[in-house]
Amino acid sequence: MQFELTEEQLMIQAAAHDFARDEIVPVAAGYDASGEFPAATIAQMGELGLMGVEVPAEYGGAGLDPIGYVLAMIEISAADAAHGTIMSVNNSLYAHGILKNGTEEQKQRFVTPVASGQAIGAYALTEPQSGSDSANMRTRAVRSEDGGHYVINGKKSWITSGPVADYVVLFAMTDPQAGARGVSAFVIDTSKDGFVRGKTEPKLGIRASATCEIELEDYHCPADCRLGEEGEGFKIAMGVLDAGRIGIAAQAVGIAQAAYDASLAYVRERKAFGQEIGSFQMLQAKIADMKSRLEAARLLTLRAAWAKEQGEKSGKRYTLEGSMAKLFASETAMWVAHQAVQIHGGMGYSKEMPVERYFRDAKITEIYEGTSEIQRMVIGRLETGLR
Repeated sequence: MQFELTEEQLMIQAAAHDFARDEIVPVAAGYDASGEFPAATIAQMGELGLMGVEVPAEYGGAGLDPIGYVLAMIEISAADAAHGTIMSVNNSLYAHGILKNGTEEQKQRFVTPVASGQAIGAYALTEPQSGSDSANMRTRAVRSEDGGHYVINGKKSWITSGPVADYVVLFAMTDPQAGARGVSAFVIDTSKDGFVRGKTEPKLGIRASATCEIELEDYHCPADCRLGEEGEGFKIAMGVLDAGRIGIAAQAVGIAQAAYDASLAYVRERKAFGQEIGSFQMLQAKIADMKSRLEAARLLTLRAAWAKEQGEKSGKRYTLEGSMAKLFASETAMWVAHQAVQIHGGMGYSKEMPVERYFRDAKITEIYEGTSEIQRMVIGRLETGLR
């Protein structure tokens, strides 16, 4: 096996690390407290190519590979998971789906401004009554008699970047009687009449990544804004989630890395009973377990990124690798962040220390883009061949 990174991969990792350290770390706590969308730093990330790492240069991106994307995501998320969330949605859920399924005109029109940081993309699958059961959606898209457009009505919930998104990849039923095979995908221009944003959700963590409910009220979507053919929406959505889960795994590794680094520094500096607390065997055991789980999660995530790269060349799905990485990395982030709070004691419970933010941010990685329970179901079904 080849574990060495290429020069390009090392360059994007270093660029993301330096930007995160210099621009995101100083403002992360403030954005977390206010819940304000970090528009200025996100625009800078776009200029660096971080909002379209895998997007070809002709569409405004950096044109790198999935491993480069994972490395950059880890660095950004270690500085602030909210910035990582916005980056992940733009890259994995929005741009990836259009690049894989869109026409040339759609790629030029909808990917280029988002990948370059001039616009924000979002992904709308979840509805108030259907989270994991995404085939049970109620949003309807009815084609006009002349075939020139669709009239879309419905609600979508928990839309990351929804309050600020310029474009949304949205899924709606075009044939309700066909179930999952009746779902179609569309790119929505949020500036048009009929697109309504709900209140911004008051979240536990990743607070600077604005999230809201959206509603479409007789929204007229041109037929040339449909992604793929009618009835291909569910297949498109699941393929996008395969990629998205790798992005969230990388985010989780970044959170775990930050929590581990903070803990390591603390046990080296904090003294009790006349010595550094890092010399106590119980704390050394915690550090050993944190480091081991962190590195296992990192390797699973990099392996999933490699599988994605190979899959895009061969047409083979990488669902198993993505689900395993997302499951293990997200639960590792939650566990490591928990240990970090415990190691810091009372200070770990204070907003004066970043570990309480890591703890809050880590939780969502076990929930969005498929809960841990869903990941176990996906892995179990693929391994047993049984449903």
